[in-house]
Amino acid sequence: MSNWAIYSIGFIAQFLFSSRLVVQWITSEKEKRVITPTLFWTLSMVASFLLFAYGYLRHDFAIMLGQAITYFIYIRNLQLQNEWQKFPSWLQWLLLLVPTFIIIYYFNNNRFDAVLLLKNEAIPLWLLILGIVSQVVFTMRFVYQWLYSERHSKSILPLGFWLLSLIGSILILTYAIIRKDPVLFLGHFLGAIIYTRNLMLLRKFNV
Repeated sequence: MSNWAIYSIGFIAQFLFSSRLVVQWITSEKEKRVITPTLFWTLSMVASFLLFAYGYLRHDFAIMLGQAITYFIYIRNLQLQNEWQKFPSWLQWLLLLVPTFIIIYYFNNNRFDAVLLLKNEAIPLWLLILGIVSQVVFTMRFVYQWLYSERHSKSILPLGFWLLSLIGSILILTYAIIRKDPVLFLGHFLGAIIYTRNLMLLRKFNV
């Protein structure tokens, strides 16, 4: 696949990720508190699937790792908001199984795929470690959010989520600059601004 096609997939994914943040930000500004509309999780799910595909096409294990974990957390939040049940059954199964099949296929297809992802000459070991650590920190925000939401039986974006978001975003920005990845840079540059604003809203209204 040509580079322009690969980057197009990545930019569409980041556009959707950025759109979800803008939707969440505008909604929160209107309500004068930090809230998460259903559209936030729907856009997250679609964008995560696309960015996972982008990560594989770019032979970037760090990107794939982060998206493989958060994808199903997005679905769980839709379930907590009672929106997942509104999807047709065939679409629910499609969304659940297709990413799983892709992971199983690519990581069991042959040894070449695993070697290519973990030993990409364009990504030295130290940079791969930075990328993985960045993605783990960024991904843990949704693990934290998921556990927090399960405990309260509703979908919530608590203070810890936004703190982890900002820290992880700054780390990924560093990785993107070194990796010269415009997709990651543009997405997380805007994200860092919105994460900071949400922290300001939380502090202001003590929500």
